[in-house]
Amino acid sequence: MSNNIDEIPESGRGIKIMSHLADQLSYTRTPEHKNCLFIVKNYEQQGLNQSQALQKGSLLEQLIDFFNLLNWFKYEEPRKPLCNFPIQKIHLQVNTDLKALEQVLEWFNQLEHLPIPKTVWFQCQLVLAESFTNAVCHAHKGLPSETPIELEVTVFNDSLEMRIWDYGQPFDLEAKFSN
Repeated sequence: MSNNIDEIPESGRGIKIMSHLADQLSYTRTPEHKNCLFIVKNYEQQGLNQSQALQKGSLLEQLIDFFNLLNWFKYEEPRKPLCNFPIQKIHLQVNTDLKALEQVLEWFNQLEHLPIPKTVWFQCQLVLAESFTNAVCHAHKGLPSETPIELEVTVFNDSLEMRIWDYGQPFDLEAKFSN
């Protein structure tokens, strides 16, 4: 894959930029005949120290940590990472219209108060805008403007997941990277 943006074919620039910004990027066809672009961005939460991390766990998890510090338990049960529990999850459905991008970005801004590093925030905002624009301009090209595009963002303690569903013809994500 070329690192020079000018060498990337125009048809694949957006998806390649998304792949550079995301930690995970996948594209699948659902049983409901929708396409789902799945994007994950990992990060370290701003200003989260060990005591604050413990406050986010259950009382039982805090007690286990306390007793582990005292070496009272010989067996340490593997703990689920704190990121398994969503902090916030939002969903939006809009019509196939580039003018809805403003609404999509305003909707995403409701998560701005969460402790997500600013760099990660802007990267996710860019990926969301690019994926929405791709759904409108490419996946839904020739479809009625009433065709819905669904968006979902789930925020965890150390990652952000985005899902964008469209009703267009599926494409081969891997082929886009090999162009």
